[in-house]
Amino acid sequence: MLKLRHTAHGLFLVCFSLMFTACLDERKSDTYQGYVEGEFVYMASSQAGQLDRLAVTRGQRIDSNTLLFTLESDNEAAAQRQAQRLLDAAKSQLADLKTGKRPPEIAVIRAQLTQAVAAEKQSDAQLIRDQEQFRSGGISKAQLESSQTTAESNRARVLELQNQIAVAELAGRDQQIKAQEEQVAAAQASLDQANWKLKQKTVASRQAGLVFDTLYREGEWVQAGNPVVRMLPPENIKVRFFVPETTLAGFSVGQQVFIRFDGNPENGEPVQATITYIASECEYTPPIIYSNENRSKLVYMIEAKPDSKNAEKLRPGQPIEVTPGK
Repeated sequence: MLKLRHTAHGLFLVCFSLMFTACLDERKSDTYQGYVEGEFVYMASSQAGQLDRLAVTRGQRIDSNTLLFTLESDNEAAAQRQAQRLLDAAKSQLADLKTGKRPPEIAVIRAQLTQAVAAEKQSDAQLIRDQEQFRSGGISKAQLESSQTTAESNRARVLELQNQIAVAELAGRDQQIKAQEEQVAAAQASLDQANWKLKQKTVASRQAGLVFDTLYREGEWVQAGNPVVRMLPPENIKVRFFVPETTLAGFSVGQQVFIRFDGNPENGEPVQATITYIASECEYTPPIIYSNENRSKLVYMIEAKPDSKNAEKLRPGQPIEVTPGK
């Protein structure tokens, strides 16, 4: 009797275990395995230089526009100052061309004109006297011709100085001004380039996120384009999970799913995510030869993204379970 009682008890436990396993399998039939994937952002400078300051540490959460690092920039700062001075000089030359000669230079020409006008009056008066004396026979023809030459020369000198004043008050020729304007534009472009290179020595975050890793220490030389900080913005966190071919039709882009994972700070509550991608090609797990009998082994990868707030709870490489939304 005792033996039969133990046998009956054993059969009950076996049946209960089978029923529990069947219920468990039924409950988890719509749960799929996956992992967390992070798309990192590698922050680098387009210019080379010694790492002067590293302003963040690994594991630090930062806001957008937070300073990440700065490189030594003495050479770029000097190039910027040089470009600024060249631009100032080109602008001054252009202004000089547009305004003509300086007032003191014009004043010198005016003084010379005054002297020439006085000499012209004197030579004209002398010519009149010589003409009267020549008619009376007081001077020779050669002396009269000399007086005429002097008077004509003085009149020409007055005309010359008058034209010099007119030219001095004019701006530069159109072609000269245009050429100098091109010089100003070229100097401005050089300054813009120098400013850009100097700005590249200071790198700030464009997005909020987690400083996942720092790849250099202060004082080390950083080649142009080499990342110094590796960041993980929350919007770059996604989950990947795999579903059999037989259940693929139950998923669509934009559908809501629920993610469960160990260590959830919200007392195990699932995190909601949205499907953003469904693979068009199947995968084999494990590798097999396809047949109608093992087609259930075919799986398709699906990607889903949680919102930024929930994404911060996930870590790249973390295993997760996904349940489709109802």
